[in-house]
Amino acid sequence: MCKGLAALPQSCLERAKEIKSKLGVLLQKPDSGVDLIVPAAEKPEKKPEKLVRPSAEEAAQWRESLERVLNHRYGVAAFRSFLQSEFSEENIEFWSACEDFKRIHNPSKMAAKAKKIYEDFIQSEGPMEVNIDHFTKDVTLRNLVELSPSAFDLAQKRIFALMEKDSFGRFLRSAQYQELLVH
Repeated sequence: MCKGLAALPQSCLERAKEIKSKLGVLLQKPDSGVDLIVPAAEKPEKKPEKLVRPSAEEAAQWRESLERVLNHRYGVAAFRSFLQSEFSEENIEFWSACEDFKRIHNPSKMAAKAKKIYEDFIQSEGPMEVNIDHFTKDVTLRNLVELSPSAFDLAQKRIFALMEKDSFGRFLRSAQYQELLVH
């Protein structure tokens, strides 16, 4: 057991195990047996949409807020590229995964996506674990028991604030962003 967990009261550890167990059951239980029998229909392969480079004036407006950058497809791609150069792309990947999650309406697809987001970004030692506090992790885990499109909202807001406070200023000073302002 890790040193941090050993300091917690036994009741907290038991409650965490209970929540983890409920989450595991929820995320593994299909809504119907049909999902197990009928293979998913092959979807035609989508061609990736071409990103349109913003005008210098449009890119200049991104200085106003990170939200402006994230509301522009090219802005998201540019910010993602910048974060990759800083080895912190897990933040934008998590934010994007949460945005995708909010658009899912099918309960079984929502459960599968929630499980993937939790395992990749929230779970300790996940492959792209984001830097959030234990309170936020606990709230997020509890939200997954009663799954809704807002399950990751608190964690997403924390990561947005982290990117806004930490990475956004450096992005605006980066050569990558500065180039958008001249061409």
